[in-house]
Amino acid sequence: MIEDTYRSGFVAVVGRPNVGKSTLINTILGNKISIVTPKPQTTRHRILGVDTHSNYQAIYVDTPGIHRKANKAMNKMMNRTAINALADADLVLFMTEANRWTEEDQDVLERLGHSAAPVVALLNKIDTVHPRDVLLNALAEMSQRGEFSEVIPISARKNENLDRLVKLVPTFLPVSPPLFPADMATDRSENFHAAETIREKLTLALRQEIPYGLTVQIERFVRQESGIEINAVIWVERDSQKGIVVGKGGNVLKKVGRAARLELKQQLGVPVHLELWVKVKDNWADNEQDLLRLGFETP
Repeated sequence: MIEDTYRSGFVAVVGRPNVGKSTLINTILGNKISIVTPKPQTTRHRILGVDTHSNYQAIYVDTPGIHRKANKAMNKMMNRTAINALADADLVLFMTEANRWTEEDQDVLERLGHSAAPVVALLNKIDTVHPRDVLLNALAEMSQRGEFSEVIPISARKNENLDRLVKLVPTFLPVSPPLFPADMATDRSENFHAAETIREKLTLALRQEIPYGLTVQIERFVRQESGIEINAVIWVERDSQKGIVVGKGGNVLKKVGRAARLELKQQLGVPVHLELWVKVKDNWADNEQDLLRLGFETP
């Protein structure tokens, strides 16, 4: 019977910020479950992406980047979320950049020493590595850094060598019936994805440190015959940030709202009416009670 051979389990994708974890999962699934920007610490939550096949189900766990400068409560919470994902993992994918090794990469590697799950090392962004000898050296160096089940060079953005990874993943999963329905792509709600889409467009539109001082909260999400109505609040930490997010004559907020509305319309398949407000909540990112009210989880 298929139940005797079916495999299902959790695959934690971990690494320092901005190595391509969300891009990898989105590419494998062919579905955007996590927002992506060029800025570090874009992913703030644990997000599951479910990849179901006739003989296995891999549940990819997208995690915040593990980082050193965890001074605020939000950053500490993000680190705990990423580290706790290791406890439930049947397989760990440790992502680094093929042409760069940092102290934060070393920190993550040391954390993996406490995990009982097998670890596959992924050297991402191989499309940026030239000549080939540089990549071969990087693979050899990574092989010496730890006891990895495999070391695989990939490009998550260009979808290079991911077929090798996808074939390897189910061999590490335990025999088990599917843990989630076959038609389920992620554990996150439409409200969550709406908030994240707005935050992605804000992060892309704003410069410097502003994106790290804001979050988005959905106050109203209603399906009607004419489409979906969404009211969202953008929380910032200081009055000076509010002016930057709104922009001169409201130009930044209008630009962000339009970009978010168009993407949400494409994702949800119906017209979207989106209204945005910007409000100030002093130092919300360093207040655990505020973080819980704004949707952050305590692992």
